[in-house]
Amino acid sequence: MEYATRIREKLTAGLTPERLEIVDDSARHAGHAGADAAGETHFHVTVVSAAFTGKSRVERQRMVYALLAEELRERVHALGLTTGAPGEAGF
Repeated sequence: MEYATRIREKLTAGLTPERLEIVDDSARHAGHAGADAAGETHFHVTVVSAAFTGKSRVERQRMVYALLAEELRERVHALGLTTGAPGEAGF
């Protein structure tokens, strides 16, 4: 299974997001540490979820990292995050 698909499935199951965008940025990082010609090593994820309400930015990131711990150990080298709760400015 592709890592983008795994990320989508785990974040959907764990956070029930209202918005979820997953961008594979691997091609932009060719030649950098952790990059692989096969891709799926660098991602940017935007997730808006009620599960983030009342949580700090760091708490939100920890929630996502916990859900994706296996992917981060196996292949995903870099994970950029934009997290928000419904109704927050910009979301």
